[in-house]
Amino acid sequence: MTESVSNSLPASARPLTKISLKWGMVEEPSLSILEKFQLLRDLGYDGVELDSPNNLPLDEVLNARDKTGLAIPGLVNAVHWKRPLTDPDPLARQACVDSMVRALHDAKLYGATTVLLVPGVVNAGTSYKTAYARAGEEIAKILPAAEESGVSIALENVWNDFLLSPLEAAGFIDRFSHPKLGWYFDVGNVLRYGRPTDWIEALGKRILKIDIKEYSLEKMNSEGPWKGFDVELGDGECDWAAVNKALADIGYSGWASIEVPGGDRKRLADLKKRVDRIAAL
Repeated sequence: MTESVSNSLPASARPLTKISLKWGMVEEPSLSILEKFQLLRDLGYDGVELDSPNNLPLDEVLNARDKTGLAIPGLVNAVHWKRPLTDPDPLARQACVDSMVRALHDAKLYGATTVLLVPGVVNAGTSYKTAYARAGEEIAKILPAAEESGVSIALENVWNDFLLSPLEAAGFIDRFSHPKLGWYFDVGNVLRYGRPTDWIEALGKRILKIDIKEYSLEKMNSEGPWKGFDVELGDGECDWAAVNKALADIGYSGWASIEVPGGDRKRLADLKKRVDRIAAL
């Protein structure tokens, strides 16, 4: 990890106050839903994020949540890559809209406050200008369901060749002027082409939640872009102390969700220790 540019924050000022991870990271196939929830609780996690739609029995999930006290702070849309909001096919775009409406409904049942959504994809079949227009049109169709459910839509920065500037991302949110639309900021995803602190400063109060992953510019340069993610939390080139300070400066205090390759109990315990060290910088 790079040398910090700031001093450690006191516990009362730490912005990453609750730690979650993605459900698919729990690689213990012999355990029931309740046992997986209890495992995460025993390891000190505060929550876990699920995909939506999913094939998990609702009653078992709610029972596991209530018995263990492990929260479900957010859901992740499971359709937005295969059928993005910017797809040339209107049926594909509608499928994504429908999946988001269902996810917002599911989130309300789970007690979640956000649904993560990739806003679109720019590629050979969809120009940047077209993607911008389509994403705006389709998100406008989803916002009524967000109002009805009381759950926010949280757009995430990913390697989709779309909304590549923090100021553009902020402007895209602002064009809707809607209280149920914000940003799910992924720290590691921007290191390839920018500084996380710049994104945090620009997005400000629009940030609803944080995704945690690491990235190595050295590996990127020597082995290729995707290899940059092949580094453990805290061992890459993200200045986590600077990230924490930037988040504290905008008044962020809330969830951080680990999004890296998971594993068994030992692996998940190590990840929790690593993210705790990051959060304390």
